[in-house]
Amino acid sequence: MTKITRRKFLGLSALALPAALGADARFIEPTSLRVTKFNLRGGGDCRFVHFTDFHHKGDVRYAADVVRTINELAPEFVCFTGDLVEEARFAREALGFIRQIKAPVYGSPGNHDYWSHVSFPEFERAFAATGGGWLVDRTVVLPNHDIELVGMARGGVHSFTEPQAARQVLLLHYPAMADTLGSRRFDLILAGHSHGGQVRLPFYGALMVPHGVGPYELGYYETPGGPLYVNGGIGTYRIPLRLNCRPEITVVTM
Repeated sequence: MTKITRRKFLGLSALALPAALGADARFIEPTSLRVTKFNLRGGGDCRFVHFTDFHHKGDVRYAADVVRTINELAPEFVCFTGDLVEEARFAREALGFIRQIKAPVYGSPGNHDYWSHVSFPEFERAFAATGGGWLVDRTVVLPNHDIELVGMARGGVHSFTEPQAARQVLLLHYPAMADTLGSRRFDLILAGHSHGGQVRLPFYGALMVPHGVGPYELGYYETPGGPLYVNGGIGTYRIPLRLNCRPEITVVTM
């Protein structure tokens, strides 16, 4: 048997490692869901799920896994912060998956929801079918929790009204907008858009994030507008890769 020298072994390892990482980033991690838990100020009496950036492109098996995971968590309600699809041809299927969620789903739009040119009444019907709503620059009060969900879209801060409940949760797509809310402060802000960068390096973070993220690329931050949680998203955009940044479903307690 031919012995492998240490130098040859290290050389083979150097070749194998990038290949293994590439395979993981392309074929494993993009659909390897993780469930994170976020307790706001030590938790409270309300438990719900936040997910974002579905970017559904026809992978029905993965979409069904997302729905199954959310349903198994049995949240009191669900918040979605934009980018259901990139192309209109996938909208009906994606909205069908929203309808399968067994809790009220409240959503606000992302940039791709506008760019896809899907009729928003289709979104409204699907989200309403869950008992929730499609919040385009409007709010809804959840009396059982004394929470007002505020959906922020193109109207921005100009669409805000006076608070209607003891606690306000803002649903927006672009995390950087948390710095532009004027004098209004929310008990919690939920955002997406960043995808966590999709590719993250240890001790460095995201290699690249889209415009509108600012310093808020993933996780919890204190901002001028209030506590912000940026979810890493469910889908991928442009490149179908994730490395050290698994798709995320967040369980929020407040």
